Amino acid sequence: MTKYVYSFEEGSADMKDLLGGKGSNLAEMTTIGLNVPPGYTVTTEACLEYLDEGKLTEEIKEQMKKKMEKLEEKMDQKFGDPEDPLLVSVRSGAAVSMPGMMDTILNLGLNDETLQGLVEKTDERFAYDSYRRFVNMFGEVVRGIPHREFEEIMDGVKEKRGADQDVDLDAEGMKEVTEGYKELVGDIPSDPWEQLMEATKAVFGSWDNERARRYRDLNDLPHDMGTAVNVQTMVYGNTGKNSGSGVAFTRDPSTGKNKIYGEFLRNAQGEDVVAGIRTPLQISDLKEMWPDIYEELEEVCQTLEEEYKDMQDLEFTVEDKELYILQTRTGKRTPNAAVKIAHDMHEEGIISKEVALLRVEGDQVEKILHKRIDPEAELDKLTQGLNASPGAASGKVVFDTDEAEKRGNDDESVILVRPETTPEDIHGLAAAQGVLTSRGGMTSHAAVVARGMGKPCVAGAEDIDIDLEKEYFEVDGKKIGKEDIITIDGTTGDVIVGEAPLIEPEFTDEFEKLLGWADDIRKMGVWANADTPKDTEKAIEFGAEGVGLCRTEHMFFEPERLDVMQEMIIAEDEEQRQKALDQLLPMQKKDFKELFEVMEGKTLTIRLLDPPLHEFAPTDKESQKDLAKRLDLSIEEIQRKVDRLEEANPMLGHRGCRLGITYPEIYKMQVQAILEAASEVQEEVAEVEPHIMVPLIGNVKELKNVKEKVVEPVQEKVFEEKEEVDFEVGTMIEIPRAAIRADEIAKEADFFSFGTNDLTQMGFGFSRDDVGTFVPNYLDEGIMDKDPFQVLDQDGIGELVKMGTERGRETKQDLSVGICGEHGGEPSSVKFCYRSDLDYVSCSPYRVPVARIAAAQVVIEDEKDVDEGVEGY
Repeated sequence: MTKYVYSFEEGSADMKDLLGGKGSNLAEMTTIGLNVPPGYTVTTEACLEYLDEGKLTEEIKEQMKKKMEKLEEKMDQKFGDPEDPLLVSVRSGAAVSMPGMMDTILNLGLNDETLQGLVEKTDERFAYDSYRRFVNMFGEVVRGIPHREFEEIMDGVKEKRGADQDVDLDAEGMKEVTEGYKELVGDIPSDPWEQLMEATKAVFGSWDNERARRYRDLNDLPHDMGTAVNVQTMVYGNTGKNSGSGVAFTRDPSTGKNKIYGEFLRNAQGEDVVAGIRTPLQISDLKEMWPDIYEELEEVCQTLEEEYKDMQDLEFTVEDKELYILQTRTGKRTPNAAVKIAHDMHEEGIISKEVALLRVEGDQVEKILHKRIDPEAELDKLTQGLNASPGAASGKVVFDTDEAEKRGNDDESVILVRPETTPEDIHGLAAAQGVLTSRGGMTSHAAVVARGMGKPCVAGAEDIDIDLEKEYFEVDGKKIGKEDIITIDGTTGDVIVGEAPLIEPEFTDEFEKLLGWADDIRKMGVWANADTPKDTEKAIEFGAEGVGLCRTEHMFFEPERLDVMQEMIIAEDEEQRQKALDQLLPMQKKDFKELFEVMEGKTLTIRLLDPPLHEFAPTDKESQKDLAKRLDLSIEEIQRKVDRLEEANPMLGHRGCRLGITYPEIYKMQVQAILEAASEVQEEVAEVEPHIMVPLIGNVKELKNVKEKVVEPVQEKVFEEKEEVDFEVGTMIEIPRAAIRADEIAKEADFFSFGTNDLTQMGFGFSRDDVGTFVPNYLDEGIMDKDPFQVLDQDGIGELVKMGTERGRETKQDLSVGICGEHGGEPSSVKFCYRSDLDYVSCSPYRVPVARIAAAQVVIEDEKDVDEGVEGY
């Protein structure tokens, strides 16, 4: 018989897949002696069975009944007893943390009869406050009634009775709210067991609701895990001034500092804190208010870090000055905090270097370079809220989350402004540059989600009066409307009128040290794609060991050079082309000298001209007239020449090595510029290591032709007059045929570099420029798991990479092989490259740190002993 239900005493932290993160942690905390309200967990297997069968089986129900009987014995109360009712919470809990994405019902077991028993045991106001919360949550979770409809009833009663906040309502006020809620919801089962069954089914069903699926999509989580249901004895933070609820992090989730961080509300249940209904107190205020409770909470935090060896995010309730721990989970943190916590925990002897590196995710590394407002700038500061998620962003004000999603996805910078956010707003948060709320605190939904996404958030800006209907907000008489531009600073909490100047951040000492640890462990090189001295300097600053791709075509788009380039491509014969190329030669040579000087002996891989010539042609009438005048030709002649350059499918047309074979003088000019620049820099400044990369080779004879008719004669000519330089000639493997025939191509190539952007394009038969019209649908339909232009398709394109590498090295054992598509900075693709025996990855400068960390992580994952070499993992 399958066991579907476990009491907290029966579980443990390593049962996460079965009990969910919440259930396994409640079990673990119970085992180590923390004050956890007792309860039981219905497993993820039961959830999956329910979703498959469409009903709770009798076996699941029977096991739940038996556990409820045990709970009644433990608490000396009866579920549904009208005199002394046992009340429970019902909460979801998947194997991975999904804060705010799933559903909760509190105070389950209340009905009109058990309410009277609660009144007799406590007081009328508390009882009705608990009852209205149950009706509200049952209505939302089980009946699907929008939260705003309950808010409208609450706001109406508060206005009628002159109450500013929920806590200002007396017993009669709470009774009126409860009756309004009951009328809205309609029939609620009076039998607590039926309530529990409906709640369990609703929580299981919440695994498949839209916001949960969207959250999993955004966070790359599987859809087939299911959620557990946790049934737990209620404790109350809303019994009066000696009670309250809070959320605490064992370290600051924004900065990573080793101090307790969080918020607390007196006379409130836990959902009040995260919902942002009232602006809470800081956790440090507990030290003054209830010093004994604060000291106990410090001990709990220390115990949890020792147990889990990571920063924890815990929920707690104080009932009549007794502390209860309701939940713990690994705390979400900003990218900067992730680095500091990983570093500090190693320095404190809690985890190893290897674990520290595994704790920092690739997307966190990529986001770590948050922009900030220029400290010298003069700012029109509007107001200040809570600095809920660091970084700064500017954009047009948008109040509607659907509009924020649409405009953000259209590459428009918008700031989402809301009274508070809910899980239904996640799509707008994901697309906006940042979020500003007038209510809520540091652990509100907006704050937690923004931190997880690495977006700036200013929360709880209470001076802001928002009118969602008229789409403006007001601060001290100043109106800011939709379309107005504001800047938010999530590091300080400032809200600024207009677009403030932003500057790039610098590495922290902890981040530098973490990257150093990564470099000590990784075995694969990390290079950069860089076309200018500025980009190259930035790449080296970020730790690049070479340049794996320098695109020469980008050097021709400056106005002065573009004029000469256009003259060259319009030329009727080789003599005219050569005249233009003679003008381009010193420009190219200057470019390459500057790059070699920056590289200081590191490898510089220069790709010869790759795009089709029509990309340089003048397309508008004015540019064509100007070119005609310069060349003393008619506009009609220019138009005819431009038309001749057009191709039906230019990405598969006259480009790459095909240009160099048809017009060898173009490649000769480039090779001459490279070798002369390298020779002069070697003689005057520093060592050089030039690699000349011939693009779009599909046939070994193409590479042989370019070498014999371009490289070798130019080499001979240049080195007759200048100091010789060692250099290599290789190719990009970007045509599937090249991967298949890599053994032949390796006879002529000194190195391979996989151009996975084009290899993906040609391997799938997808146009990079048009995939946006159908790939999103493919992802929604499950035809693809990832966009193959963002994450390397390891099963298909990856097989071509492995085949090309293996076959190339069959011919030339010491063949250097790398990758220079943007996949070279995507963590899972970097790991694939290591496992495919590549020598290096090359990516954009700002992704170099990502690749350095990922290249170390794959060594740890594949080669380290988890039990011994990665203590604490």
